[in-house]
Amino acid sequence: MSTLDDLINISFTPQEEQDFKQALNTMAQILKGKVVNLTPEERMKYARINNKTEEWVKKVGSYMDQEPQLIPIYLKKANYDADVKARNTIKPWLRSIVSINESLEDTAILLGNDIYNASIAYYRNIKITARQNVAGTTAIYQDLAQQFQSSQANNKIPYPDTNSELTKE
Repeated sequence: MSTLDDLINISFTPQEEQDFKQALNTMAQILKGKVVNLTPEERMKYARINNKTEEWVKKVGSYMDQEPQLIPIYLKKANYDADVKARNTIKPWLRSIVSINESLEDTAILLGNDIYNASIAYYRNIKITARQNVAGTTAIYQDLAQQFQSSQANNKIPYPDTNSELTKE
């Protein structure tokens, strides 16, 4: 019998947990009242600046600086400059947060995979020992088996390391 792959094994000290929570709290406090949450519809509604547009926008700003008399009276250059400065400030933050988020999600996936595979291994062992009438295992098996009632009704059992199921032998 082979052992299950333990894809990841990490831990955090209480101090690291506290420091991370404090860093998140600090970021939340800095951003409080300065950021917004858009609905999916609003996200579709508003323009976005991509790499090609980024250069064009910089060029527009440069022309506004060179030829301020051509700026329409309804456009406030100070607001434009403040928006550019704020966006230039948050873009590197966003790249860092996206990278951190991706790493956390990937780590959570591997941890979940390890936990699920170990849980399936335990479940299968309980199933075998319950069939052998080992004291105390029948109640555990019946409780845990409820997770798979619909797949057992279809004559299938979950198989670790994949999202697929195998037909019972």
